[in-house]
Amino acid sequence: MKTLEEKLKNPVWYSLNETHNTFLIEFDGVQFYNPETSIFGAFFDETKTANAMNEYSKIVDRFFMVSENQVPIIDDTNLVLEKKINGCQMVLDQFIEIDITENIVLLTEEYIDEIYDLIWLVMPGFYKKGGYYMGKYYGILKDDKLVSITGQRMQTDNFIEISGVVTHPDYTKKGLAKQLVSYTTNEILKEKKLPILHTTKGNPAIRLYEKIGYKLTRDMNWWLYSKK
Repeated sequence: MKTLEEKLKNPVWYSLNETHNTFLIEFDGVQFYNPETSIFGAFFDETKTANAMNEYSKIVDRFFMVSENQVPIIDDTNLVLEKKINGCQMVLDQFIEIDITENIVLLTEEYIDEIYDLIWLVMPGFYKKGGYYMGKYYGILKDDKLVSITGQRMQTDNFIEISGVVTHPDYTKKGLAKQLVSYTTNEILKEKKLPILHTTKGNPAIRLYEKIGYKLTRDMNWWLYSKK
């Protein structure tokens, strides 16, 4: 049985082995999400990634490989590296509760389109509508519309990742995201799992997460590839 620490070093892999096994697509020992749900892939043996990524690229035009420190090997006659996102992983160290003054609601399937539209407005390019089924989504509504959300993404028997932290540009700087992250963190703790999240190095949001009790633990890099 793998330890929590081992799983955190390769979160995509272990999510696909455990909670998200129904979304698993595998080629030559390299694991990917069904692209209707997510476009993440993970590996242990980089010598197998070139063939596996070629196979995955037959069903999706762009996708990420996620790794702490390994570099995927690619077939550069078929794929090109668009960019590498220098990311980092944060895990909850000691939960620092804040006052929740907003009405936070669990978002049902009727909000799938609104979640998709809001994420694409703020962070366009990668979120799939099927990502809704990776975990629970919570939101704040103002003026009869969804204006701020948090979601759950990768998860195993031990941890749940908070993701999709976005707020409509007209409603920023009101503390909505902070309340949502705090609320979602507490909901994960109720499930007896460790809340984690990923972000980019130097992201100003890191300070917000630290105020809730998260700490930086390791690099987690995102390699974005596309077909030539």
